[in-house]
Formats: sequence, structure tokens, C-alpha cells
Amino acid sequence: MLWSLVKILSFVAMVMLISYGAGRLMEARGGVMIQYAGLELSFGALQAALLVLGLLVTFWLVLKLLGLVVALLRFINGDETALSRYFDRNRERRGFEALSDGLMALASGDGRDAMAKAKKADRLLNRPDLTNLIMAQAAVANGDRQTAKATYKKLLKDPKTRFVGTYGLLQQHLQDGDTEVALKLAEHAFALKPRHGETQDVLLKLQAGQEDWRGVRTTLTAKLKHGTLPKDVHKRRDAVFALSQSRDLRAEGKLEEAQTYAVEANRLAPGLVPAALLSAEGHREQKNVKQASRILRAAWQLAPHPDLAAGFAALVPDEAPAARLKRFGQFTKGTESHPETKMLMAELYVALADFDAARRALGDLAKTDHTMRALTILAAIERGDGADDQSVRQLLTQAISAQRDPQWICDNCGHVHHDWEPVCLNCEAIDSITWKRPPMSEAVSPDMLPLIVGHMARSDEDFPPLLEPEDLSQADASAAKIAANDAPLKE
Repeated sequence: MLWSLVKILSFVAMVMLISYGAGRLMEARGGVMIQYAGLELSFGALQAALLVLGLLVTFWLVLKLLGLVVALLRFINGDETALSRYFDRNRERRGFEALSDGLMALASGDGRDAMAKAKKADRLLNRPDLTNLIMAQAAVANGDRQTAKATYKKLLKDPKTRFVGTYGLLQQHLQDGDTEVALKLAEHAFALKPRHGETQDVLLKLQAGQEDWRGVRTTLTAKLKHGTLPKDVHKRRDAVFALSQSRDLRAEGKLEEAQTYAVEANRLAPGLVPAALLSAEGHREQKNVKQASRILRAAWQLAPHPDLAAGFAALVPDEAPAARLKRFGQFTKGTESHPETKMLMAELYVALADFDAARRALGDLAKTDHTMRALTILAAIERGDGADDQSVRQLLTQAISAQRDPQWICDNCGHVHHDWEPVCLNCEAIDSITWKRPPMSEAVSPDMLPLIVGHMARSDEDFPPLLEPEDLSQADASAAKIAANDAPLKE
């Protein structure tokens, strides 16, 4: 549309310019006089201009006629293709002009005009590798999906355009949502041109969607080989999908093979929490508790995580609370200042009913980094120390509206996952799930607190005691049992 408007405006401007020039020539005084052999001819300014134009046209016609005569003489002398080459040369020139016009129309977004020019070029040129490509792109721009698919299929016949045809069909099937056919086309396009970055990315996403972890790792290796993926990113993602292989094999009951991939994933990315947990679980099942402890502690040193603490606690399930506290002291050595370590040790001291030690372990975390979990632990400490119900209730109220603790969140779309996944369940981004805190906007709004805890304006007498003495004893016993037989308390 835009290109057509430009052509119309150009034509109008040209007509106006010619009219203006002719008018000036008619108004001009003087002219041209030609004298030859006693003959004298006089021309006005406009007549002289028309004469020059006529001479130029005559000269051009003479040149064309001479070319035709030369081609005819060559044909008479035995060159059977001389005449056909002469006429084809003019035909080819017009064909390339149509092709050029089609490209310009395509660039301007005029799919209909581009299609018309491409069809004209197809009639004039014997170059389907060029004309079919323009026709396919024009059909896509014009929204004619059927013509686009049919034209891309024609491109498959020529080895020079086979990749373009395959990639074009791949895009069409992706738009149709036909992922099975798209995956086969992506594999074929990748085989034709393994260096093509966009094909690599499409194939990787489709393989991940089909949970073809072996294929994903092969594609990642190709991306590394051809320089389209940094080495550190490849190492991390290779670990992610080795872990995915291990999880699938474990679900199928192939524990030995699953452990091989879990160990590989942990070796490639020691800080990948799910890999460390799965590798440690395999070693625990093989009665190799020492190696499992080493793996979990190494992961904790890189990135403390409550699941690592739960896995470490599960290595000795029938452990006494005091022995567990001592063992966790070695486990967390070197990370004492980390919030996760402070909360973990405070929970263990609460399980021992040593509330003074729990308060020291928690430190000022509830003030400097007041998350829901930190405030809840502080409320448990206050309750254990004998604080009044109103003080405990205020801490719990603060916990409701405080910053939420870290969760598995997609960096790409922000979707929260219950467990770690290799591919986001919402946006299908690869290796985008990280352990981090959600935005403050996702915390409970203070305006909702009356619906949750009631109106805090009422006096203490309006509220029943939070816990009776016997309830507190039962709660402490339950907490000790949980800490001894399961993981430390979490949010």
C-alpha cells in the first residue's frame, strides 16, 4: 500500500514537472536555427526540445535494430540460440525489474503487490529458486497460509533452497501449533544447516517440550561447538537436562542408570540444589551416607537451601535432637551469617526447647530481614519464653504481611512453581527457574488482615488464649518429633 502511494505521488510529480518545463519553453524567446547546404531551418525552444528527444529515441531504436541484425546474422551462420538469447535478454531484464519491485513491495509491507510482482517475475524468469522464495514470503505477508505452504514445498525440490523451504514450513507448522511435525522439520533443518542459530533455538525448545532430554543435550553440544552458546551456560544447562534424564529414569525404576546421570549433573553444577539432592538420595540408597553428606554440604556452602537441610536430616532419620544439632553445626560451618543458617539453627534449638539459644541463633534477623518464616520462628521463641498472647499475636500478624520467603520462580515470566522444573510450566522458558523471593506485591495486603486475624482493636480480654499450657507442651513435643524425624521447620 505504501509503495503504491509512493509510485502514484512520483508519477504526479513527474507530470507536473514536465508540464512546468513545457510551459517555460513555450514562453521562452529565441530558438534554434540549422543551416546546411543552403537550407535553413528555424525551431522554437519547445520544438527544439522535442527534436532532441526524438533524436534520442531514434538512436535507441537504431541500436536495438542493429542488435537484432547481428543476432540474425549469427543465426544464419549456425548459432541456433542467437535469436532466442536476444529476445530472452530483454525478457530477463523485465523479469529482474519485476523481482526488484516485488522485493521493494515486500519490504514496505504490501503483500498483495509483492505477490503480483513475484508472479510476473516467475513468468519472465526461469529462476524458481528466486521467484518461489519471494512468492512464499509475499504469501506470508498477505496472510495466505495455504499458498505459502505450497510454495515452501516447491523450494524443497532444489538443494540450494531446501533449507529455506524446510525452515519456512517449520514456521508455518509452529503457527498452527503442530509441534510433532514442527519437531521433525526442525531436526531436518538442523541437519541441513547445524550452524543456524534460530533453528538451534527452535529445535531446543521443541525437544524440551517433548521431554526429549537426550536430544536437548545433543543440541546444546552443537550450540557450544558452533559458538552460539557460552561454555559456562552450556555446562549449567547440560547439568539441568542430565538431572531431568535422571528423574525420568528413576520414575521408570532404572535406579543405577538414574544415579549415573544424577552424579553427572551434580559434577557439572554442584550448586544446583535438585541435582545435589537427587545425587545424595542415590548415595543414601546405596548406603554411602558419607558421600551423600559431602555432596549436600558442598551444595549448602554454595547456596544454602531448606531442601538441602531436609535431605541432610533424612540421612540419619532416628537421630536425637541434641545429636542432630551437633551434626548440623558441622554442616552449616562457614555459613553462619546466612539467613537460612540462622533460621535453621534457631528451629533446631526450638526443638530442644532452648529458647535463649534459639534467640541468639536467630539474632536480629527478624528486624533486618523480616520474612514470614523469620517472624514465625521469633513468635515460637517468644511463646516458648512465656510471652503474653498479645505479643505473640502481633508477631504472627506481622508475619502474615511480611516479605514471603524464597520460592522457585521463573525469571522470564515470574510464575511460581511448587518444585524446581527444567522448563517453566507457564512460559516454557528453559532453565529459568531460580530460588528467590517473590515481589512484595505478592505478600498478603495489610488491608486483608481483619479477614484473617480479626479486628486487632479489641482488647486482650476479647481474645481467648492462643494456647493452653497443655497445648504448649504438646506443641513442643510435636516440634521435637518433627525435627528429629523429618526436616527442620519451614514456612
